[in-house]
Amino acid sequence: MNRNTSIIITVVVALLCSCCSLFMCIMGFGGITGNGTYNFGGPEQAMPAAAGYAFLCLSIILIVIPIATGFFLLRKKPEAAAAEAAIETPDEPLPPTS
Repeated sequence: MNRNTSIIITVVVALLCSCCSLFMCIMGFGGITGNGTYNFGGPEQAMPAAAGYAFLCLSIILIVIPIATGFFLLRKKPEAAAAEAAIETPDEPLPPTS
């Protein structure tokens, strides 16, 4: 996979995860402070604090995903570094010229 494709994948994952994590973080703080409510077809109820903590934990996971994706896709792989070193300094001696 070339570097441009890796950058595009990292940016797309970062945009998708950042939107979701921002929403979950806001919902989590609302649940923890007691200001969050939800309605699943019934009467409106206050969100339990445990749900707020769960939303915050999920938002942290969604923040870590693009960081890990960028790290694994954009790092210089060991076999690529070894191949570059082999090109620069060959292990075999040069053949004699005639």
